[in-house]
Amino acid sequence: MPLSYKARKRWSLVILLIGLPLYIVVAVNLVDLFDRPPLWVEFVIYVGLGVVWILPFKFIFKGIGQPDPDAPPEDDGR
Repeated sequence: MPLSYKARKRWSLVILLIGLPLYIVVAVNLVDLFDRPPLWVEFVIYVGLGVVWILPFKFIFKGIGQPDPDAPPEDDGR
């Protein structure tokens, strides 16, 4: 069952406000496990992890910036 627009909007806020900071802490700790890799390797790891985190949540964030498709059309009073 697909999530409604409101549910996707709420879940996107939870992911961005709680999940992303936790993911950043995990990513930094993961890179810290290596014995100070070269700068370019560290950069590639951070860019890779920065892209990978969004893949499982792509369906939640898709269309969130658009107006609610389920909302009734607004009458502008003309």
